[in-house]
Amino acid sequence: MGFRKWKLPQADPERIKNLIQQTGIPEIAAQILDGRGVQDVSAYTAGAEGKMHDPFLMADMDKAVERLSRAVQEDEQIAVYGDYDCDGITATAMLYTYLEDLGARVIYYIPDRDKEGYGLNCQAIDFLKEQQVDLIVTVDNGISALAEADYAATVGIDLIITDHHQPRPELPKACAVVDPHRADDNYLFPCLCGAGVAFKLICAMEGDLSGEEMIWHFGELAAIATVADVVELTGENRLIVQKGLECITLGEQIGVKALIEVAGLDEKRLDSTSLAFGIAPRINAAGRLGQADLAMELLLSDRFSQAFELATELNSLNEHRKQLVDEIYSEIDRKIAQHPEILRERLIILYGKGWHHGVIGIAAARLVEEYAKPCILFSIEGEEARGSARSVEGYSMIDAISRCSQLLTRYGGHNQAAGLTVPTKDLKKFIDEILQDAKEHFDIMPVDQLNVDAVLSQQQLRLDTVQGMRILQPFGCGNEEPVVAMMGCRIETVTPLSENRHIRLKLAYQGKLFQAVYFRMPPEKFPFYPGDLVDVAANLDINEYNGEKNLSIKIKDVRLHGVNQEKLIVGKQYYEKYCRKEPLEDKIKNYICPQREDVAQIYRFLRQYKHFPYGYDLLWCRLGKINYCKMMICIDVMQELGLISVEHTASGPILRFPDKVAKTQLEQSSILRRLKVGE
Repeated sequence: MGFRKWKLPQADPERIKNLIQQTGIPEIAAQILDGRGVQDVSAYTAGAEGKMHDPFLMADMDKAVERLSRAVQEDEQIAVYGDYDCDGITATAMLYTYLEDLGARVIYYIPDRDKEGYGLNCQAIDFLKEQQVDLIVTVDNGISALAEADYAATVGIDLIITDHHQPRPELPKACAVVDPHRADDNYLFPCLCGAGVAFKLICAMEGDLSGEEMIWHFGELAAIATVADVVELTGENRLIVQKGLECITLGEQIGVKALIEVAGLDEKRLDSTSLAFGIAPRINAAGRLGQADLAMELLLSDRFSQAFELATELNSLNEHRKQLVDEIYSEIDRKIAQHPEILRERLIILYGKGWHHGVIGIAAARLVEEYAKPCILFSIEGEEARGSARSVEGYSMIDAISRCSQLLTRYGGHNQAAGLTVPTKDLKKFIDEILQDAKEHFDIMPVDQLNVDAVLSQQQLRLDTVQGMRILQPFGCGNEEPVVAMMGCRIETVTPLSENRHIRLKLAYQGKLFQAVYFRMPPEKFPFYPGDLVDVAANLDINEYNGEKNLSIKIKDVRLHGVNQEKLIVGKQYYEKYCRKEPLEDKIKNYICPQREDVAQIYRFLRQYKHFPYGYDLLWCRLGKINYCKMMICIDVMQELGLISVEHTASGPILRFPDKVAKTQLEQSSILRRLKVGE
């Protein structure tokens, strides 16, 4: 259980009071907006009555409409070329459906994740040529397909590219390249997802410049894609999701309706969280496991019985996906237990044979959450190692990978997530290079940060607080679901749930008792006891059951009350530098070199416990005033001299106090001798 840095809001009561007076918004909403530094409240909370931008403001949109309209009018064969993730699948379904409704001759093509990988490829172009395709329209891909665009031209296929990824300095040669991130683009909101760009193309084709008509036809799919692709939920994206949720309640998209029922959401209030965790993963599961066509069939279905059957298959795929992630994560836990030094590097980098490359990104995200460090996982598949990377705020994964790209056969992504492929023979060399790159750019690495939006009083633990938050919906990237904190709660009880997969805490806070659930926290990994004073960070929601409403508190993180997080983080990183044998200044060496009383303090503490199974971070928190790096060196010295033993397990290190301890002298420690200045 890694220590996450909490960023607490710098609340200003006067500013909050003024916000309430000026806007009439609830107190909790004002607290959250003040904590996020929002100046223009009306723009931030703009409702679905807002307007979308003219799609023709996008560069090349006029060219795309002209060429696509001509293809429809002249009965040319059109292929919509998509991608296998939720964004790409929904974008493909939208544009294919629209063109089919126009009476166009249209087919769709989604590359196989295992055999073809992401984006346009020449073999697919050859196949489409055999299908007598005259025009390919890409959705959610194509902006980097320079060679493939040239190849399409040589075989006589025209190309329209619609994408939302960052372009390279040179654009592909095509009839039109529509991407709001183009350097010469004047579009007013560049943060659309792939399906969002496809939606704007549909609006332009239809002459619906405000999007007010087309959103009622394609809002469900556009909203799901916008949430699934983790683009900023501000501006147009906010409108798309708001309108899309309204469309979903009407139930006209048969495939989405079937997914909602299979996911058990048909009797619940749907919001962006429902889309992110209920709908999108089931669509994504099809693409992750090489069955994207199954999701396409579902979204194109016009019979509920067929759609329900397909949705049930997707649900099974999603369960299989979860199982694959759990298996990979269990293997990762074993690797870390056998080689704990992995956690002392600036990045966590692991690889394995047989890891399904379609799900390793999910496992990487879990590692970042658990250990608060950037992470790259590789699946070794013969001569190729396919990787998925996740990062933390302050460390741009795509920039780091770009600087080390000479060994890569392909890569792409953004600051927080990226994909990459490297020849297996060069994998270890690439790992060395990216670790060296991190060393050159960061003496002290950024750590995963939890942004807390508001610190609540016990009076605010009630239903109307959640209602007040809801005016800020939809939540997602750029407008995250609020995280609130309760500081100084006393743990009353810890109750295991769901066969020890989760726990429920009963907490006392400022004289009030409440319960909270901590998902994916097994009891054996929870390092706190009844009686401990802790700070709790959580999301709030409302549970509705049998007509009764109750406050739902879902824990994001727990830490001992009063901990000095900056000292822990810095001390931990200096210990990692020490373990990596990186140079340390003499004054640092002197500061972290243990004295007899430091070792004695830890010895006495562990002797009380006999064994301590909760890891080093909590040991430091419970010990009190000692430098973290010095504490870890004390443990190394004590282990070297046989005063304690450390067992590395899948749940973390367990420190044990042996029954019999032979008398020994600290001067016998080679670790201490090496640390002493001048020796």
